[in-house]
Amino acid sequence: MIEAKQMITEVKSKDVGVLYRIAGPVVVARGLNARMYDLVRVGKERLMGEVIRIENNDTVIQVYEDTSGITPGEPVENTGEQLSVELGPGLLTSIYDGIQRPLPVLRREMGDFIFRGVNAPGLNHDKKWPFKALKKKGDEVKEGEIIGEIKETTNFSHKIIVPLGMKGTIKNITSGEFRIDENVCELDSGEKITLMQRWPVRMARPYVKKLAPSTPLLTGQRVFDVFFPLAKGGAAAIPGPFGAGKTVSQQQLAKWCDADVIIYVGCGERGNEMTEVLTEFPELKDPRTGGLLMERTVLIANTSNMPVAAREASVYTGVTLAEYFRDMGYNVAMMADSSSRWAEAMREISSRLEEMPGEEGYPAYLATKLAEFYERAGMVLTKGSERQGSVTLIGAVSPPGGDFSEPVTQNTLRVTKTFWALDAKLAQRRHFPSINWLTSYSLYQDALEPWFAKNIAADWRSLTTKMMTILQEEEKLLEIVQLVGSDSLPEKQQLTLEVARLIREFVLQQNAFHEIDTYCAPKKSYLIIKTILRYAELALAALEVQGVRINDLLRLTAKDRIGEAKFEKDYETLLKTVQTQIEKEFKALSR
Repeated sequence: MIEAKQMITEVKSKDVGVLYRIAGPVVVARGLNARMYDLVRVGKERLMGEVIRIENNDTVIQVYEDTSGITPGEPVENTGEQLSVELGPGLLTSIYDGIQRPLPVLRREMGDFIFRGVNAPGLNHDKKWPFKALKKKGDEVKEGEIIGEIKETTNFSHKIIVPLGMKGTIKNITSGEFRIDENVCELDSGEKITLMQRWPVRMARPYVKKLAPSTPLLTGQRVFDVFFPLAKGGAAAIPGPFGAGKTVSQQQLAKWCDADVIIYVGCGERGNEMTEVLTEFPELKDPRTGGLLMERTVLIANTSNMPVAAREASVYTGVTLAEYFRDMGYNVAMMADSSSRWAEAMREISSRLEEMPGEEGYPAYLATKLAEFYERAGMVLTKGSERQGSVTLIGAVSPPGGDFSEPVTQNTLRVTKTFWALDAKLAQRRHFPSINWLTSYSLYQDALEPWFAKNIAADWRSLTTKMMTILQEEEKLLEIVQLVGSDSLPEKQQLTLEVARLIREFVLQQNAFHEIDTYCAPKKSYLIIKTILRYAELALAALEVQGVRINDLLRLTAKDRIGEAKFEKDYETLLKTVQTQIEKEFKALSR
């Protein structure tokens, strides 16, 4: 069995108090000399906990494990450290719980059920890594500067950076194979650098400057990339009721977005959903490298039956890992599924602390906590040689009954600039992803327009604007159709309904489980859009100028072949053929 003392690398204080009161995961100790957010060991089983309030001689602690069976009078020891994570080679491919305990290691030791008080280091301290020095003796270095690298996985280079707060001249540095806690570099000040760092999860890692967003996070999902793009370093929310497809959308984003590193946090989700993630991800092929996607992924699994305090810590653990890779100069995408479960954990702990409840029982500081989390996203100039790196945060929200007016959704909307609203009615009609195009929005469109104009097409923004206008007009017409039927509409409006149908079926809908349609490059989306709007342009001209009847336009067959491009590898050839066929059909009509 792995003993709890393995987790404590350095005990800075021997302060010991005694348990006085126990209320679920919240306990009170007396006689303990501690600071806010100090890590403590509770009871004879040395359960891990964190100080969250200090009143006179009472220290209130949230415990990250089940507290049943512990009794007042048991000892509480202060470690003098804050809740921190180990940062270094070995993070990628790992699967952790909310406080960075490696689940595969725990499972090997004790099976499918984790015993209380049992912990293991976040990284493997016995494995040797091939360190390649990029600096030499006599070089001046400062905090955040890269001094070497390690080939962590087949296609990923792990940069070793000078820990924050250190600077000086290199006295000696050596290439070779080292364990993560062995010294690889020594400065003239006597400070030594290892392959591993520790960082408190509730403290954001510093940077030089935050940059304005200018590059999209390409997701391969048409509805996101075309209508509601997200910038690298941005923040997005995916709210939706039960069964609307939040988890599948998050998994699609994790699989296909063009970030260098993926951090996936399953925060309070059902066990069967996390099981699917944990079994599927290690088998997925990486479309960028051809290797395994898991080689640039870290999974954090904290299911709904795990202790709520660890669930509350899991998102901080995830974003700290993301910031560490950002400081190496990488673009990182973190998916939090779901922030509602995180907020529910805060609500439960707040109620046990007997704090004054806010709206719907959530703590009054809910908005502050959400803002603090999402503010850790951003494209930044890092410390050291001022590399660019980014953290993009995508949080799922699970409002009860799909009510977007509830506090978690509303407070999330205030701090995120992209809103992907899932609609239960679309999901019931088997329209996936069930993003409601009328209520969703992105505030990054203006900032990203130059990138799309340069890299995809100069008329990208104008085409997407036209399509959204058609969809909005369709929504107005459908109210009339429900009363009098589509045949009673003027022919031009009937054409609008037909073009909107093509947009919905061929652009907005996407099959996540189809080998080809699961990912759609922006260029492919653009060509599909271009073909649909070309049909709309020719049809409108035939209707208004040539006097062609609407029934003849609706009977044309070439337009329905546009959707075949979604499932075709050689989509360019197919769409050229379809466009040629559309032109021929309209020429035949004009004759």
